[in-house]
Amino acid sequence: MKPRHPHRTEDCRAVSDILQRVGDKWTVLVVGKLGDGPMRFNELRHAIGGISQKMLTTTLRGLERDGFASRTVFPTIPPRVDYELTDLGRELLVPVSALGEWARLNQGRVAEARMKFDATVA
Repeated sequence: MKPRHPHRTEDCRAVSDILQRVGDKWTVLVVGKLGDGPMRFNELRHAIGGISQKMLTTTLRGLERDGFASRTVFPTIPPRVDYELTDLGRELLVPVSALGEWARLNQGRVAEARMKFDATVA
């Protein structure tokens, strides 16, 4: 008997790999902020708030590695470094922004559903 909805393992891995990158809260926030245009590291850190220097560095490196963001170093003293979304990153901004907006609009509904569920399970 054939499965009704066959899936390929490599497709599932590809989706999972990308969702791991774009699904964490810091990536969503960084991509959102960079959607407004290029930013320097400290500008980005202050704009996001609550993110450590190490976590921002890790997030930016991951975005750069995956082709979503670029890093430009200007030869000044001290060196100026700007981060911005690549074309791929701007494409990513569309679904990330839509999901973020959906989450904001439906947060109350999800919380209500959780409370109802928890009340019946407990």
